[in-house]
This record gives sequence, structure tokens and C-alpha cells, in this order.
Amino acid sequence: MPVPRSVAAHRQAVVELLTAATARKGTLRLPLVDALGKALAVDLHAPLSLPPFDNSQMDGFAVRSADIPDGGAKLPVSAPVPAGAAPGPLMPGHAAPIMTGAMMPEGADAVVPVEKATPSSFPEPSVQDAEVVLPVVAPGTFVRPSGSDIDKGALALAAGTLLGPGQLGLLAALGMVKVEVREPLRVLLLTTGDEVLEPGAELTQGKIYDSNGTLLETSMRQAGLEVVRTAISDDKPEGLLTVLDRHLGGNDDGGTPVDVIVTTGGVSKGAYEVVRLAMAGQPVDFLHVAMQPGGPQGLGTFNGVPFIGFPGNPVSCLVSFEMFLRPALSQVTGAPAPRPVLKARLAEALTSPLGKHQVRRGTAVDGVVRMEGGAGSHLLHALARANALVQIPEDVTELAEGDEVEVWML
Repeated sequence: MPVPRSVAAHRQAVVELLTAATARKGTLRLPLVDALGKALAVDLHAPLSLPPFDNSQMDGFAVRSADIPDGGAKLPVSAPVPAGAAPGPLMPGHAAPIMTGAMMPEGADAVVPVEKATPSSFPEPSVQDAEVVLPVVAPGTFVRPSGSDIDKGALALAAGTLLGPGQLGLLAALGMVKVEVREPLRVLLLTTGDEVLEPGAELTQGKIYDSNGTLLETSMRQAGLEVVRTAISDDKPEGLLTVLDRHLGGNDDGGTPVDVIVTTGGVSKGAYEVVRLAMAGQPVDFLHVAMQPGGPQGLGTFNGVPFIGFPGNPVSCLVSFEMFLRPALSQVTGAPAPRPVLKARLAEALTSPLGKHQVRRGTAVDGVVRMEGGAGSHLLHALARANALVQIPEDVTELAEGDEVEVWML
């Protein structure tokens, strides 16, 4: 009997498959808000400095620090400097009321906060010849120098950066309205099984509703993939091949080809495993990964298109996506963001089969994780309650209450 492949080795195989698919993709230029969650395609250098000019960090008085001796000084107040204005030079021996973010007048090198002034308020605009007593201040105090965040021409974001709100906010501050991102992979998603019906159909004896299509399509879309769904294929290999040929012919939505095929079900060793039968003669390996759930897996190419075959049980299907496809996408394309990995203590004892990396579903709160349901791969209700995948290594068979485990937050 072949030795099961390790989780790490199978994930690396998926990485290599996706690397080849990604190499054929181009880039897209999108408005900033549409680029959320996507990976930057090119290095971006700052077209201007941030801040673009010296500005005040506080509401206060802009001064020449040399005009204020150690004991402080009474200075006449000049015209105020509101945010957004381009002020004239500061007259020697004067103090200019300045707002937070406002441009420092030429000649000013420090800001004294208004609360440290006497009086501790700005003079009314109608007051003539106003004066203010200010304490000594060091040059640069409460001044944000031009380029203190980033200098013009410096690398703002490297290619491959995942674009979240912070990164997109930076690009907006740099005056950009669009950004070049990596074109997402396009996945053909195919569910198999004579027993499976589309939700909404009449549920007859021996039939079940398809949850895998929804589980995987939403997971893929959340991960930034484009998804093409097919109708459910029956358990006849020729029917599955007809569906694949029709979509791979480029006619599914106007001629755009798919980059990856993902199927669910039909990859085990039974006599009627439709995906295995349909892939006969194709360079696709059907193998067992040392993982529970999700041991049976398929991987290779179909007519030159990368192929990934997941098992048919719903939890096995989702766990396979989370353990293999999603992290491989993160590694190869830069998106989506990897799942947050935490340590948590078990709320209860549990056992795990020797030689299998077990992935249990749980709810992690305040550093403690409680199992949701058992290890069964059909427990969708338990999956829906969970917020974490609990990782139990293949060499661990027993864990006590309070033992520490790794959890991936969903």
C-alpha cells in the first residue's frame, strides 16, 4: 500500500500547480476601492513626498525657536494659518496661530501647543495687536517634516503586497486613483454525484441537496478567485467529460478560458468514482493524504489545465480548500491573506488517529478552544458554528484538557 502523502507535501504540490497557472495570467488596472484584497502587480514608488510640506502636528503657534529665550517671551501674533492655506513667511519675532496639518510658514521651525501659551487660546480675529507669552521650544517640536512618512521616489509598496485599507489609503494619499493588480485565477467548479440535487429542487428519497458548490464557490470568491459554476454532473464519466469539454472550449461566458478545474466527489477508491474514471489517461494522480477529514485527493492536469479534485463530503471539501488551495493561493499570488494562526488551550480532552493530521472544527474565545461536533466529515451544522480549524499533528494521538493547540481562525 502506498505511503500517504504528508499535508505539507501535498500543499507544496498544489503550490507548484498554481505557479504554472499564475505564470500565464496578466494584470488589471482597477480603481482603488475595487482593488481591496487583491495583490499588487508591480513595485510602486511614491510620486510625491508625504507629507508634501512641513506641517503642524498640533493646534498652536508657529514660531522661530531662536526668538524665544530660556525664560520664554511675549511675541506679537501674526495672521493665522488655517489648514489648506499657503501662508506667507513668518515675520521675525512673531507667532502665527496654526491649525493641525496646516503648512508651516517659511522661517518657522517649531510649534508651541496653544494650551502651553498665555493666554491658552487663540486671539479673536477682530483683536488688533494681540500678544502671546510662549515658553522656550526646541527646533522641530511638533513639526511634521516633509517626507517624514515617505520621500518622493521611495518604494511605497512592493509587488505582491496584499492591498488592504491601509495600503489603499497610502495610495490615495499619494494621489493615485487606480492601481495595477494581478489578474485573478478563474476556476471551473464542478460538483458530482447522482445523489446530489440543486437546492430548491424537490427532495426525493435517497437524494441530498448540494452544499459543496456553495461552500466552495463562496470560499473561492472570498479568496479573490473568479468562479464558473457548472451544473451538477452525474456519476457517468462520459457526462462529466461532456461538461468539461463544453466549458474548456471557451464558451461558458463568451470565450474566457478557465485557469484551474476544481471538482468535488468521485476521487476515492470505490468502483463508481466518476472523477477517477473520467480522468483515465490524463496526468492526474489520485492519492491519499495523511489528513482527516479530506484524505482522498486528486491533482494533475486535464487537457493541459491544472486540475484539483477534492473529496465529496462537505467538511472534507472545505477543509481541503483551507488546507491546500487557499494557502497555496496566498503563497503564489499574494492573496488572500493567510488565516490568522493562534495558540489556544483545549476546553476538553480529545483523541486523534496516529499517522493522520487531524483538522477539527472549534470555537476559539479568549485563548480557549471548544470542539464543535466530532471528527465526522458530514457535520455541517457543527462547521457552521465553528470559527476555527484546530490543527492536531499526525504524531499526536491524545491531548488533555488545557493542552495547547494551533488554531487557524476562519
